[in-house]
Amino acid sequence: MTMFIASYITLLGLTLGSFYNVVALRVPAKESLLNPPSHCPNCNTRLKARDLFPVISYLLSGGKCRYCGTRVSPLYPLGEAATGLLFLWVYMQFGLTGKGILGFILVSLAVIVTIADLKYMLIPNKVLLFFLPILLILVLLFPEGPLWHHLLGAVLGGGVLIPFVLLGGMGAGDVKLFALLGLVIGFPNVILVFLMACLLGSVVGGLLMLLGIIKRKQPVPFGPWLAIGALISYGYGSHIIGAYLSLIG
Repeated sequence: MTMFIASYITLLGLTLGSFYNVVALRVPAKESLLNPPSHCPNCNTRLKARDLFPVISYLLSGGKCRYCGTRVSPLYPLGEAATGLLFLWVYMQFGLTGKGILGFILVSLAVIVTIADLKYMLIPNKVLLFFLPILLILVLLFPEGPLWHHLLGAVLGGGVLIPFVLLGGMGAGDVKLFALLGLVIGFPNVILVFLMACLLGSVVGGLLMLLGIIKRKQPVPFGPWLAIGALISYGYGSHIIGAYLSLIG
């Protein structure tokens, strides 16, 4: 039974990941989520059912549009695969519990903002405002510790990035995103999120510069690293902090 549910959760994640791609790519561009239907952005040919299977359609077409041969962005299959695998991870880690449900929503937010930030260097307010009441209700229903921990997490998450925004090194969308993530993660895990995001962003950014993929002082989106840090902290934050405290103690 567990295997059946796990398979279903993964397929659900893959399917939702396809929709999350649409949200992440259309909302920042101020396009409708419904019209026009899924189509090739190059030749505008409407995609058929066989073109819309998550990940599989991309692989079978060789990563190209079947109608004009234009290469399809790898963000599409990566978003779908990431959502499916992360949904499976949440289920295996927490099951169909309150924390599991909150985890599914957190993954959904993380995938959407990551794709949007990678594509446009923008975290849409509409996306954050959509998730805010859902996450707030779930936090109230399934708090991880005292509620003031969640409130403090939101305050610290938003507050710690404000100096970077004032200095021009970061966008206001990062502040709003981190405040929302901090609400879910709470204190002290929000500190871990910030440290991991900075570490991951610095390491990956440095590697990309060494490989010549990005140039020095070229803006790099920070939202994806906040999202990854939040997911790691959500799943393993207490263990990581506990291990660190025992190490220095």
